[in-house]
Amino acid sequence: MEDIKLYFVTYNVGTSVPVQELYDLLSLPEELKNEKNHQLPDFYILSFQEVKAQPHNLFLDAIFEDPWTTCCKELLEKRNYVKLKSVRLQGLIMSVFTLRKHLLSIREIESEYTRTGLSGMWGNKGAVSVRLSIYGISMCFVNAHLSAHDDHLKDRIEDYNTIVKDHEFHVPEHTEIFFHDYVFWMGDLNFRLLEEFEQSPEEIERIILKKDLATLFKNDQLRHVMKKGQAFSELGEQTPPFPPTFKFEVGTNSYDYKRRPAWCDRILYKVSPHNYENITLKAEQLTYKYHPFYTLSDHKPVTAEFSVKVFSDFAESIIEFDKISTWYLEEDNEVVYKVNPWKIPQTEEDWIGLFKENFNSLDDYVCYNYTNKSSSVSTETKVEKSESLKYTLTFSELPSRCHGNYVLVYFSQSEDKVLSVLGISDPFPILKKDSD
Repeated sequence: MEDIKLYFVTYNVGTSVPVQELYDLLSLPEELKNEKNHQLPDFYILSFQEVKAQPHNLFLDAIFEDPWTTCCKELLEKRNYVKLKSVRLQGLIMSVFTLRKHLLSIREIESEYTRTGLSGMWGNKGAVSVRLSIYGISMCFVNAHLSAHDDHLKDRIEDYNTIVKDHEFHVPEHTEIFFHDYVFWMGDLNFRLLEEFEQSPEEIERIILKKDLATLFKNDQLRHVMKKGQAFSELGEQTPPFPPTFKFEVGTNSYDYKRRPAWCDRILYKVSPHNYENITLKAEQLTYKYHPFYTLSDHKPVTAEFSVKVFSDFAESIIEFDKISTWYLEEDNEVVYKVNPWKIPQTEEDWIGLFKENFNSLDDYVCYNYTNKSSSVSTETKVEKSESLKYTLTFSELPSRCHGNYVLVYFSQSEDKVLSVLGISDPFPILKKDSD
């Protein structure tokens, strides 16, 4: 088995924009030159709640990324991360980034969402999720924003059970959240202190200042319902070593007495250790902390880092591209690629995208073509299982803005939009004919 590191962020941004630097949030040195001895996570999973979601913002975000994802991506792309997937439900956003070196070992990327606001009619509360397979191990990440206020505990319990029941993926054997090897559930879960714990906000703050967090946490609603099996009992959580993350006066580190302080912002996880013979899966939590530097919202962000076990000798079959010397803007351009039909089932939805060489998102293709338009290079009518088939695909009318080095990426895509990266070509230049 091999270890990979996952870094999680959950932050209710309270409709703010990221005017504060995000280095601390992502646990990154401000200078790239200081990162020589800094081990970067293999994956970042970023969860935001209450991202500004007025109708005009939703229209813009359908075309452009939200400002929080954009700011994080700008920092991460300098460190060779690629965004695999973003999913949004009104103010709820989750994005998953990976180091580029892992791209060809990631399969079956899919997202889901569940509305729970107004009895499922409105997406101001609910959950978004991303599931995928990494080196043969299945993972599911959930970002939830549950019902608010101290006295709405039953609503939070109902929200959780609705999300678990409603979420349905299209990958065989992994159709539900808890049908995965690893599950990580985070967000503004909005659990407060038990109503029977009758201390006022001022009294609770005095307990916090005495650093008697254990007394407060005995009255945590989330841990209470977990023990009773009403919600989140499938998951575990390290006891938060930080003070309550809500509610603060915006722009300060002072609690707002309009609400009783509580641990609303949480990161929980579940491991199914014995899903494979002679193998034990394991997740080791390395950090769990809040970030008081951020004062843009009445919440403080929370982060966690995990080291998880995956298969070290896992090898996926990939599409192999023939080397391309040069493509030209004014001409039809061909790519030749090799497929082992016995290992890689092709679908009508498979496609090849043209990307800049150092692309930072799977959404950033310049153009694409479906592989069902390919022609077989081989004249053989019968293919042995040890053989591979070669195909050629023509790209016409490249966008005039193409200039510099590019790569081709082969995507396997099902009818249900489950996406896998099966191959990446070597870089090649695109030139004008009179420039060669």
